[in-house]
Amino acid sequence: MKFSLLGALIWLCATPLISQSINYFPERGAQWEQKAPADVEIDGALLQKAIDFAQANEYSEPHDLQLAIYKSFAREPYHKILGPTRDRGEPAGIIIKDGYVIASWGDTKRVDMTFSVTKSYLSTMAAIALQDGFIGSIDDKVNQYVWDGLFDGDHNSKITWRHLLTQSSDWSGELWGSKDWADRPPKEGKVDDWKFRELHEPGTNFEYNDVRVNLLAYSLLQVHRKPLPMVLKERIMDPIGASSTWRWHGYDNSWTNIDGLKMQSVSGGGHSGGGLFINTEDHARFGLLFLNNGKWKDHQIVQPSWIQEMTNSSAAEDNYGFMWWLNPSSNATRMTAISNNAYYAAGFGGNYIIIEPDHNMVIVLRWLQPSQANDFISLLNKALK
Repeated sequence: MKFSLLGALIWLCATPLISQSINYFPERGAQWEQKAPADVEIDGALLQKAIDFAQANEYSEPHDLQLAIYKSFAREPYHKILGPTRDRGEPAGIIIKDGYVIASWGDTKRVDMTFSVTKSYLSTMAAIALQDGFIGSIDDKVNQYVWDGLFDGDHNSKITWRHLLTQSSDWSGELWGSKDWADRPPKEGKVDDWKFRELHEPGTNFEYNDVRVNLLAYSLLQVHRKPLPMVLKERIMDPIGASSTWRWHGYDNSWTNIDGLKMQSVSGGGHSGGGLFINTEDHARFGLLFLNNGKWKDHQIVQPSWIQEMTNSSAAEDNYGFMWWLNPSSNATRMTAISNNAYYAAGFGGNYIIIEPDHNMVIVLRWLQPSQANDFISLLNKALK
């Protein structure tokens, strides 16, 4: 087929142009290249006000995260810390614009717990399993792949990978000594009310629940047949040039046998300890990968179709996708200071990776008082010319 010059011009005019792109990606171990705020049309003085605000509004609970965890989850019956913890650092953050660092504060190389930000990394392990054909479809029932009894019964047998990814499975059971109904129980009721609750049809009710997130991690371990930290390192962190300092922990008792080898199933958060321990700069690299639609330089690491799917509102909760928080205008609890197209990973203690496509930015925040996150973004927006 031949195109005339006129036909080519008509085709170009009818095709939406990508107005922003990432032309710079930091090399492994290299100093991340910086640009002055003015070079990317940002008011430096107003940007500094936002940074000063972040440093002045530190997460209010103790640096001893064991104390902070026990205090915050004291209402959970039988709650125990089962995995490692680490005292946290001071507030830190980094702002990436067009791939370049335009601002950073605090110790961005310090490795800290990141709590539920881990869930967005876990979601990516499902993406790799799908790309590699280990999972045929996210709408497959999990009991086709994991048949050791965890997905038996009329209710649990209906659960699909999508239900686990969107936290809408209402899976019922016990994993690593933790009972699903005792994890983040409702504000109303007592133990018998929670224990003997009526189960919701999978896919119809959103409930933030770490036991079920850990069930997803265990199920993905069964299909990858190698520890998820190895998969993350080989398929994501090494290709994006991340440091060697991050670690992904499970619980002291979360070990299982895969092909005759003892492997630890990692946790998708840290409210019982464990989860991802990582520095701010590695978070920023992970965020930059997603800002660039899953591509790092010329390497398509995560398929764009996955990113499109994971950022669609789930049926049970319109501001939640595949373990990333979304920001639709229809949601009353949205972050008003970021765009409708933005999405973010969020964890206990004020840990965030915010992907802001409208401004070609990644914003990583550590230990910012969660109630002040929206105000910080508002101040940052004022600096954008």
